[in-house]
Amino acid sequence: MRHLFLAILLVLTSCSNDDNTSIDYKNQNDEEIKSYIETNNLTATKTESGLYYVIDNPGEGEAPTLADRVKVKYKGYLTDGSVFDENQEGYSVWLQSTIIGWAEGISKFKEGGSGKLLIPAHLGYGSNNNNAIPGGSVLIFDIELIYVNYKTENDLEIQNYLANNNITATKTDSGLYYTINTPGSGLQPTENDNVTIDYKGYFTDGTVFNELTADISLDIRTLIEGFAEGITYFNEGAKGSLIIPSHLAYGNTGTPSIPEGAVLIFDIELKSIN
Repeated sequence: MRHLFLAILLVLTSCSNDDNTSIDYKNQNDEEIKSYIETNNLTATKTESGLYYVIDNPGEGEAPTLADRVKVKYKGYLTDGSVFDENQEGYSVWLQSTIIGWAEGISKFKEGGSGKLLIPAHLGYGSNNNNAIPGGSVLIFDIELIYVNYKTENDLEIQNYLANNNITATKTDSGLYYTINTPGSGLQPTENDNVTIDYKGYFTDGTVFNELTADISLDIRTLIEGFAEGITYFNEGAKGSLIIPSHLAYGNTGTPSIPEGAVLIFDIELKSIN
């Protein structure tokens, strides 16, 4: 089935290109939603925008903002039960890229939360037909917010990597993991120092994205956050690994060679503090 979000990655205002026609549906849609709620014995909350939502489980994790990327299981259907899209594996999308009612509604849940969104047309596709969705339609979504950004997802990936490779690592307050396989005997750098290191960078599947073994000198202040923090746990001469979640690296955007949300692993040797 064609995923709805391939069709709704638009600017938020584009949902209401035909505001005058969309307004005609507001009262009609509101009555339709109220009738659906009563018929299905739902307890729903209405927002100022006209969105209705039902929280079955509020969740306990992070709450998303419009600037966040979310991963959601969902089923989308009309009030007559006709399903127009579904994804039960989890779909990743920037929240600000979705239809207005969906973006507002998801923000009512925390990570792990589930429930229902009942979206009137002026917060969906207005008077415009959109594939299997007729103009003026109320949209209903059963949703489960799996992850916000990549923090929880990355931490599970790291824990699985450690378990599968029989590695014992230390986790810091920031979410960084590190191991020291060969302790050094020299000083430990601060985040204001310049250091000489060798390193190999790779993903949890073993794919190498960068490797430098020529005693490169680096200003710690110029490094990604996880690397800058991690190197300060090493003494001169130490060897070990940094396992860095994406929020301490390249985040939701990635780089040309590093996918968005990627966990990065660096095997490093701290040669000297310069």
